[in-house]
Amino acid sequence: MNEIILSTNRGQIGVLPNHAPIATTVDTGILRICLNDQWVMMALISGFARIGNNEITILVNDVEKGSDIDPLEAQQTLEIAEANLKKADGKRQTIEANLALRRAKTRVEAINVV
Repeated sequence: MNEIILSTNRGQIGVLPNHAPIATTVDTGILRICLNDQWVMMALISGFARIGNNEITILVNDVEKGSDIDPLEAQQTLEIAEANLKKADGKRQTIEANLALRRAKTRVEAINVV
């Protein structure tokens, strides 16, 4: 591993070798890993990360490698999520629709990030 860029609840953090030890929450977003000068993108759905002793442990609710995501299916899911948010009725439905929209946007971003 040359570098990792991780989405946290406080923004993105970059992790290089010999990074200071930390524990943090992982936000729904993109995990970028640079291996042999090539970037691998992964869509993460919230969790926790621990960094220390040149190791990183990431525990999340869901993860998908960007190259494994079907672009057409991801775009359709995003459109459905946007429509569901527009027709959400009440606080609970709005919260659930917003979460689904964030997941859908993250999956599309994992495909399109270079």
